[in-house]
Amino acid sequence: MIKLGYEPDIVTLNSLLNGFCHGNKISDAVALVHQMVEMGYQPDTVTFNTLIHGLFLHNKASEAVALVDRMVAKGCQPDLVTYGTVVNGLCKKGDTDLALSLLKKMEKGNIEADVVIYNTVIDGLCKYKHVNDALDLFNEMENKGTRPDVYSYNSLISCLCNYGRWSDASRLLSDMIEREINPDVVTFNALIDAFAKEGKLREADKLYEEMIKRSIDPDAFTYNSLINGFCMHDLLDEAKQMFEFMVSKDCLPDVVTYSTLIKGFCKCKRVEDGMELFYEMSQRGLVGDTVTYTTLIQGFFQAGDCDNAQQVFKKMVSVGISPSIMTYNILLDGLCNNGKLETALVIFHDLQKSKMDNDIVTYNIMIEGMCKAGKIEDGWILFCSLSLKGVKPDFITYTSMISGFCRKGLRGEADALFNKMKEDGPLPDSGIYNTLIRAHLRDGDKPASAELIKEMRNRGFVGDASTFGLVTNMLYDGRLDKSFLGMLS
Repeated sequence: MIKLGYEPDIVTLNSLLNGFCHGNKISDAVALVHQMVEMGYQPDTVTFNTLIHGLFLHNKASEAVALVDRMVAKGCQPDLVTYGTVVNGLCKKGDTDLALSLLKKMEKGNIEADVVIYNTVIDGLCKYKHVNDALDLFNEMENKGTRPDVYSYNSLISCLCNYGRWSDASRLLSDMIEREINPDVVTFNALIDAFAKEGKLREADKLYEEMIKRSIDPDAFTYNSLINGFCMHDLLDEAKQMFEFMVSKDCLPDVVTYSTLIKGFCKCKRVEDGMELFYEMSQRGLVGDTVTYTTLIQGFFQAGDCDNAQQVFKKMVSVGISPSIMTYNILLDGLCNNGKLETALVIFHDLQKSKMDNDIVTYNIMIEGMCKAGKIEDGWILFCSLSLKGVKPDFITYTSMISGFCRKGLRGEADALFNKMKEDGPLPDSGIYNTLIRAHLRDGDKPASAELIKEMRNRGFVGDASTFGLVTNMLYDGRLDKSFLGMLS
């Protein structure tokens, strides 16, 4: 344009700048502003606001904040849009402290923050779990004469619900109604979901009725929350009725709706009803997700139906739904508990070859499965390999291995691992002490048993029913004297 003899005005250049910022050409955008200055143009507020927004879009927050000071140095005063853009960008990246300091800077510059800017910071504080700071800012906003709106209340109500502060959240709902700030579906959903999860179903139902009274249409989230609440407390008939009512109101159930109901039925060992819902879901054109399939796999295992659990897993993989580590853990645990260790090992080895990170839960399942199946050496090899994989054994890992050694009569190995646990791992509990005490008693090692009982009592633990039973039997047939019973008591 310039080469052809046309001199663009500032509006044209700002439009070009906006194109660069939104077209993944932030370096060109910065260069354009420098070029504008060199050509004698005076960048205006729109220029700076556009570039600041672009810098945030490209994760250059520090450069964007620095540009505000440069803007002032160039004699161009930041306006509400400038501060709104910066505050929004900072809150999105979690820098709420700097966002709050900008509010103070605005105040010093006699620029009044509007409700949108306050809402942005309140929402940011809520998302990063600074609920009390958010409430303080809400009060400060009101004290400065800025009237909150439904978005202000929604952020706070949702955050308070997440923290279990339902009475505070309910008080805010009453407050907004009293001030004629109309709650919307988001407001009610936050409260209904929180109350339903906590089993406060009566309160959730009252809120639902209040929604209807106010002509606010419940959405899928509303119904899903209520259905989930019923399912969590095994009220399956009520959950199914709510589902049918949802359909009658032309609110289409989604994958979450079906997965929630399926989980409820599986939890109550009505896995066949869960499968019926799964088929109905498919007929509606909905594709089950990882949660749906994992729930069914777990349901079949809980019902003792190992074959169908494996069939669901195969179906899941065949239709292209990726199993999560939780899916694998449930599958491996179910197989191990149903005497199918060899099948579990094949899946476990395939899992190790994949790029999925195995967590300690996965290893615990396999170590426990190996030990229960009498494959103590294999369990020990896997235990010893954990450090090479960068995985730290936890309480369950040690417990499984020590119990396995004791079952096999390998007291020396059990004692050595017990000592290692006390040095490097989590502190042993009453269960481990009792397991070792019984193992030593069965082998006739009374001194070692007495030492363990003494150590256990010093740690504040007592003998359990199995240990008392063993000691009583050994007293009866003369293998122990009464002093052992006294030590346990």
